[in-house]
Amino acid sequence: MAESIGLYRQVLDEYTPARVPLAWATTQNNLGAALAMLGEREGGTARLEEAVAAFREALQENTRARAPLDWAGTQNNLGNALLALGERGGGTARLEEAVAAYREALQENTRARVPLDWAKTQTNLGNALATLGDRERATARLEEAVAAYREALQEITRERVPLHWAGTQNNLGAALQMLGEREGETARFEEAVGAFCQSLKERTRARVPLQWAKTQMNLGNALKMLGERENGTARLEEAVAAFREALKEQTRARAPLAWAMTQSNLGDALRVLGERESGTAQLTEAVAAFREASQEFTRVRAPLQWATTQMNLGSALIRLGERESGTARLDEAVAAYRKALHENTRERVPLVWAMTQNNLGEALMRLAEGESGTARLEEAVAAYREALQARTRALVPLEWAKSTGNQGVALMMLAERRGDAEMAKLAVQQIESAFTTLRDGGDAHSAAIFEARLPRACALVQKLAKH
Repeated sequence: MAESIGLYRQVLDEYTPARVPLAWATTQNNLGAALAMLGEREGGTARLEEAVAAFREALQENTRARAPLDWAGTQNNLGNALLALGERGGGTARLEEAVAAYREALQENTRARVPLDWAKTQTNLGNALATLGDRERATARLEEAVAAYREALQEITRERVPLHWAGTQNNLGAALQMLGEREGETARFEEAVGAFCQSLKERTRARVPLQWAKTQMNLGNALKMLGERENGTARLEEAVAAFREALKEQTRARAPLAWAMTQSNLGDALRVLGERESGTAQLTEAVAAFREASQEFTRVRAPLQWATTQMNLGSALIRLGERESGTARLDEAVAAYRKALHENTRERVPLVWAMTQNNLGEALMRLAEGESGTARLEEAVAAYREALQARTRALVPLEWAKSTGNQGVALMMLAERRGDAEMAKLAVQQIESAFTTLRDGGDAHSAAIFEARLPRACALVQKLAKH
């Protein structure tokens, strides 16, 4: 590839825009394609930046008026390079430019004139919009991505281009899944599951093993999210099966980071399944999966993924600790959350930091339930106080309510052990505030948990008032 780039640059010493403008533009486009291909293989952005510059040079002579289809092809290539740059960098500027380039290309790459080129550009546009949508809070970009993929599938049919059809179905499923996460609607997840299942009709293990595994993982994620929103365990069991299928090809030796991600996702599905079932088997498997993931998601290689895995490990250990005798699992949960806080910092990911602090408080409170002292409860109260610095009522009212209520429960237990009447009153106020906010916010399940705590808290206030 480096040799090709050198040859194109030699040609450009002879092919000047003044002498042979269209040949010069074609060579610039070819140079850009070679640079983009090399840039995708290498780390960094230098080659991709050079590719963007080459495509923009080509567009000076390959104008829409002079060579409309060549112009559209170069716009599409420019979009691809900008998308690759946008995926590697932060912000949205490059992605916005990619969307604009694809939309330019579609003005000449029409369905009537060049149906497959039109469909491929629609797919590329969908990819750029989905990446943009992933970085924005609103759903408009994701809706547009779904529409673009559906347009593409009118020409990218299973009969005509089966693997391209399967890839587009996979991308459609991913966009629908993100929409489902934002909207909280099960219909989007159902559609995503349908798209992934369609994709797997052509993305078979025998034909494209790693793509098959990737789609199995995506299917598992959509099924897990459906399972979390439904009663029963059927969807969660399907999710576990999909993740285990993916791991047959996503081996640690072949694709270590993909293997770690799938292990982490498997652990999460097993954790949710274990919470719904009696016994400890599923939770024990979840802990094992998270520990497997941590072998490749190391703090040095992938600090945020490592922290997320530590946090998930802590959650599984808490549930195990509640069902087993002794405090070993709860002590491990506390250690896991404290490790996660090394990378889940308030400066980097404030709401994730707050969630980790909240979960740390829960683990400490569970430990305190089996002890007679106050040290663990004091640490739990402090952890919830930290969480509430980022979980403000104005920003995330329901999460604020949960941390406020959790701190109230810890304060109630602490007041009982200290005989502190004022602290007990504060505990009642916080638990009541959590209950009403969650009830009015539509989280009936969490509201009921704090409502059930109120009688004990109120009885404690009355008891301490008599002393």
